[in-house]
This record gives sequence, structure tokens and C-alpha cells, in this order.
Amino acid sequence: MHRSLHKSQHMYPLSELLNLVENLNKASVTCIGDLMLDRFIYGDVERVSPEAPVPVLRVANEIDMLGGAGNVVRNLAALNARSAFTAVVGDDEAGHRIESLLRELPHCRPFLIVEPGRGTTIKTRCIGGNQQILRVDREQLDAIASETTEALLANLKEGLTATRACVLSDYGKGVLTAELTRSVIGIAHESGCLVVIDPKGTDYERYRGADVITPNREELAIATGMAVREEADLVRAAQHLRERYAIGAVVVTRSEEGISVIEADAVHHLPAETQEVYDVSGAGDTVVATLAAACAVDAPLTAAAQLANISAGIAVSKLGTAVTEARELQATLRQKQLLGFEGKVLDQQQACEVTQSWQADGLVVGFTNGCFDLVHPGHVALLENARRACDRLVVGLNSDASVRRLKGPQRPVQNEAARATVLASMSSVDLVVTFAEDTPLTLLKTLRPDVLFKGADYKLDEVVGADMVHGYGGRVELIDIVPEQSTTRIVDRLSGV
Repeated sequence: MHRSLHKSQHMYPLSELLNLVENLNKASVTCIGDLMLDRFIYGDVERVSPEAPVPVLRVANEIDMLGGAGNVVRNLAALNARSAFTAVVGDDEAGHRIESLLRELPHCRPFLIVEPGRGTTIKTRCIGGNQQILRVDREQLDAIASETTEALLANLKEGLTATRACVLSDYGKGVLTAELTRSVIGIAHESGCLVVIDPKGTDYERYRGADVITPNREELAIATGMAVREEADLVRAAQHLRERYAIGAVVVTRSEEGISVIEADAVHHLPAETQEVYDVSGAGDTVVATLAAACAVDAPLTAAAQLANISAGIAVSKLGTAVTEARELQATLRQKQLLGFEGKVLDQQQACEVTQSWQADGLVVGFTNGCFDLVHPGHVALLENARRACDRLVVGLNSDASVRRLKGPQRPVQNEAARATVLASMSSVDLVVTFAEDTPLTLLKTLRPDVLFKGADYKLDEVVGADMVHGYGGRVELIDIVPEQSTTRIVDRLSGV
């Protein structure tokens, strides 16, 4: 019987995600797994073969890319993260081509072992126009030799001390044997590295003790033998997997439905990013690379998953085994910022659900209130100083009717929709809630913030709701204000008073 879990669509502010992307150049990630060559043959299909009822592809172009675990390090490089890459290739044309591609990859330190007699995996995709019409796989599934395992482990013991996260990219091609996988997890933990695994197959015993695993919905169903049609089914299956194999968290990729993060005591369902899907090849690699890089710079797992979700949405909008670059992530986040200010403006019930989810995650929720009619430097300073003293800041906004009762019939200068939009556009504000009463007391009872902020022009016993906040264990802080700044002064000057 699982204990009750907190469920939410917990979303981190876009400003925090932008800061996270900027910090990814400080990330250092070790990657080990099944390396392969992705070969794309592009052309046009204009007729059917006279020899058999199959299309004839007239080849126009061929492109080779790093695939499998190689696509993970491609994504890490695109995010400006540093990587140490350990893998196995064969002594063949594809292996040599992979070595050449790795030498061209920035921020990557590769360690390749050439195993005699082993063929390098090649996946060849034939694409006519924008449609994939055939895939041809050349692969060897036998487990790597014991000598290869020893060489891989010897290299990893040296490299893991310089990285913060370790990715195991398992494509079931024989590199990540049960012995090697268990050893890598142990060595990584001894080195203080977070272990993130992109899993394969049904033998999850080999992943025991991992910090994060990232199966897709189908892989989760196969691994557990459980139906995962509904969200509740998915959570049960993920918790079963997590508890049975002592895994820290399960991050389930759900294609067009988004990503779910299942931890010991919390579940977060993050909605899919709306992008036109051209090709899902390698989307899982984009997720695990972004997730690991974000965790390597100490991002909370839910924030890392949210960023990975956005990153994957960008990657699947491209044709082929595509990566997401840091600049693309930044551009997408900035665009969402410009379009998403209204998403911060919620009614009281919605705001209550969001603040409860933040508090369930251990975040300190602050609250302040006011009319905010013609926002001036004093307002900006108050909000910025309040935000520095908490993890999330909620602003209670007087409705138009409330402002008229408090300030007179000529106010507000701007209606509540305009005032809410201005507040929501500020990076220091995480949520805006309008209230119709003259004081925010009812709203405070609903939200129960951890900290109540007010300007230092008030005395503590003058702050509405201070007694109540103290009563349930919260605190009240008075924030220094900018002198001689008020909306009334501005309105008087404009009126020539």
C-alpha cells in the first residue's frame, strides 16, 4: 500500500528556467552506454520499382550522426555542458566515422575502446521527402568482453571524480551488462555523482539504487507488466518500480501528454509542450541529457524535468536525430515569457492549489498586497526585496471596486486587468490574485502563506492578518520602502495639484 502522494502540475517560473539554461555551461556529466552511428539517406520518391511493389528512393544526400549514447553527448554539447564519454566501437568503417564525429564535438572528452571482432551498430534511415520509408539496422547484441568491461571501469573511476552527474544510456546493444551497470552505479555514488539511467528491457535489477530512471510509457508497462493507460495506473507502476529497486525517482516520458515525475512523496505531471512533431528520433536522448545537465548544476528534479520537457519539444519539431541548443531553449523560454504573463494571474481557488503544491515541495511562499495603481520604483523595490526573502511571491491585488472604495471615485487609473498584467510581467512576482474585499484577510485565510510582507511605513500591529499568520506559525516582515514614492503623488502631479 503506497502512502498518499501529493499530485500537481508544479511549474517553475520561466525566469528560473532561463537562469538554469545560462548555468548549463557549468555542468559536467559523465556518459556511458551503447554508441551507434545514425545514418540518414535523403532523397525523392517519384516511382514504384518494377521489380517489386516498393518505392524507389533517388538519393540526394547522406548524413552521419552520433546515435544512441552518442546522441546524449551531442545534446550535452549543444547545451554547452561538458561531458566525459565512455563507449565501445568496432574496428570498422562505422567505428572510425564515429571517432571522427566525436573529435568534432565541443566540450566532450571521449574514451573509446575498440573491441576486436565486434561490429559497430549502424541505424540507416531512408527518407523520401519528409517521410521515413525504411530503416535498416546493423547491430551486434552480444555482451562486451570481460577485458572491455575492466577497461571501461578503470576509465570511469578516474573520470567520475570530475563530474556531478552520470548518465547510463542503455539501448540493449550489449555494453551495459548487469555487471557493468551495477559497478558504474556503485562507483558513481562513491564519487558523489547523481546517476540518471535511460533504461531498456525488463531486467531492472541491474538499475538498483539509481537516482533517476527515465522510461517512456511503453517501457514502464513492459518493465512492470502493469497497465499504464491512465495517470493513476502510471503512478502505481512507477512507484512499484521505484520501491522494488530502491530507485530515487522515476521520470516517465509520455509523448504528446508530457512528462511525469514520480518521487517518494510527490507526483508532478508536466503537460506537453505544443510543437509540431516531425520526428521523434532521439527525443529520449534529449530528455536524459537535459535532465542530467540541469541536475549537475543542482537544479531541483522537477525543474530539470520541466526544462527537459521543453527541450524535447524543440527537438521533435526537427527532422532526423536532432538536438536542442542552449540558444533555442533560451529563445523558446523568452517567447513563453512574453506570451505567458496571464498564466500568472489566477483566481483564489487556483492560487490556493498552486501555493499548496509549492509548500508541499518545501518552498517558502511569501505574500504581499496592494492596489499597485501606476507601478512606481517603490513598488518595484518592495516586490524585489520581498522575493529575495522567499522562494515564491504571491501578490494580492485589490479589485477596481475595492480601489474605488479605498482611494475615491477617480481611481484606479488603470483597471485591474492592466494592473495584474503589469505585475505578472515582473520577474519578482510568481502569482497574482485579485480580491474584492477592502482587506486581504479572506485571501490570507485561503492561501496561508509562510511569510507576510508589508512596507515599513506600517507598524506590525497595523498589518492586516499579522496575528493570523503568526498564529499558524508563519512570520511577518516589514520591508524598507523608497521614500517619497506613491501613486497619489504621481496622480497629483499629472493633475497639476
